Amino acid sequence: MNTQHPLKEIIFNKRMLICIFTGFSSGLPLYILISLLPAWLRSEGVNLKAIGLFALISLPFTWKFMWAPLFDRYALPMGRRRGWLMVTQIALLLSIPAFGYLHAQLDIWTIAYLASIVAFFSASQDIVLDAYRREILPDIELGLGNVVHVNAYKIAGLVPGSLSLILADHLPWSSVFLITALFMLPGIVMTLLVKEPLLKQGTPKTLREAVVEPFHEFISRNGLNAAFTILAFIFLYKLGDSMATALATPFYLDMGFSKTEIGLIAKNAGLWSSVAGGILGGLWMIKLGINRALWLFGAVQMIAILGFAWLAVAGHDLWVLGAVIGFEAFGVGLGTAAFVAYIAQTTHPLYTATQFALFTSLAAVPRTVANAGTGYMVENLGWFNFYILCFILAIPGMLLLIKIAPWNTIKENEKAL
Repeated sequence: MNTQHPLKEIIFNKRMLICIFTGFSSGLPLYILISLLPAWLRSEGVNLKAIGLFALISLPFTWKFMWAPLFDRYALPMGRRRGWLMVTQIALLLSIPAFGYLHAQLDIWTIAYLASIVAFFSASQDIVLDAYRREILPDIELGLGNVVHVNAYKIAGLVPGSLSLILADHLPWSSVFLITALFMLPGIVMTLLVKEPLLKQGTPKTLREAVVEPFHEFISRNGLNAAFTILAFIFLYKLGDSMATALATPFYLDMGFSKTEIGLIAKNAGLWSSVAGGILGGLWMIKLGINRALWLFGAVQMIAILGFAWLAVAGHDLWVLGAVIGFEAFGVGLGTAAFVAYIAQTTHPLYTATQFALFTSLAAVPRTVANAGTGYMVENLGWFNFYILCFILAIPGMLLLIKIAPWNTIKENEKAL
C-alpha cells in the first residue's frame, strides 16, 4: 500500500462511512439470533440442549452461496445491489418483532421456523452487503474498509446483547424485540441514499454463467489442491472462537450474572476493546500485510478463548468478567479483521456476490453445524473443559497458515491493501 496517502483521507471518507452502516446492518440480525434469542429462551426456562440446537437455524449462512448467483445475475428496480438490499432489510424489520408475541416453551417450533426466516433474510442481506462493499472499495482501502465493517458489525451486537437485555429487565419481551428491530432503520436509510456501484467488468450474461463460472474461475486461478486448502482454512480459522462464543450469554447466566450485569459489563467491556482491536488491526495490516496479520492476530484470538476457561473457574466475579470479555473482543476483533480482509482479496470482481458468499458460508459452518452440539458438550464436559476443547480446535486453522499465508510472503497482502 502507498503509505504516503494521508491516513486521514483513507479513514475519513464517504466509503468508510458506508462501511459503518453495512457492518451495523449485517451484524444486528445475526446477533439477535446468536445472543438475544438464546438469552430469551434461557431466561424463560428452555434447556441448554434445545438452545444449542437452535444454532441450526443459522444454516442459511452456511448455504447462502447457493442463491447468491441470483444477486449477481438479476437486478431490481432500485439496482442490482440497492434493490435486493431494500427487500431483505424491510423483511427483517417486519419479521424480528414477531418473536415477542410467542411463548418461549409452548411455541418453540414456531420460534424455530421464525428464526429460520430471519436467518434467511439476514444471510441474503449479507450476500448483497458484502458484494456492495467489495465493489465500492478501491484496493488501497480494502483492508481498512473491512476493518470498519467488522467493527460496526460487532458494535451492532451491543444492541441485542446489551441494550435489549437491559430493557428485558424492565419491559415485556414484545417491546424488547420491537425496539431491537427498529435498529434496522439506519440500514434502510443508507440503502435509500447511496448510489449503485459502477460495474467495470459487466455482469454474468446468464444464470448458468452466474452459477458455474465463480467456482470455475476460483479453481482455475488457484489450482485444485490450493483451492481446497484455501476452503479448508476458511472453515477452520474461526472454528474454536465461534464455538467458544456460541453459548456465551447462557454461560454468563449460569455463572450467576444477572441480565443487567451482562448488558452493562460483559457487553460494554468489549466495546472499546473491539473498536481498538479492529482499528489497530487495520493499521497494523498496512505494515504487516494480511499474511503476517493472520498469524499474529490468530494467535491472540486463540489465547482469548482461554479467558472463558478462567471465568469458568473464577465464577461470579465482575472484574474477571470485564477483563475476559475485553480481551476476547480485542483478540477476535484483530483476527476477524485480518480474516475478512483475506476473504475479500480472494474474490474476483465479476463474481463478487457468489464467491464472497461461498467463502463466508464456509466460515459460518462452525457457527451452525458445529455449534449445534455445544449444548451437549457443555452438559458432558462442563464449562471449563468445553473451553479448553475450543482452544484445541483452533490449532488446525493456524497450522494451515503455513500453506495459505507463509510468514515471509507479502505479495498478496500488498495487492489487497
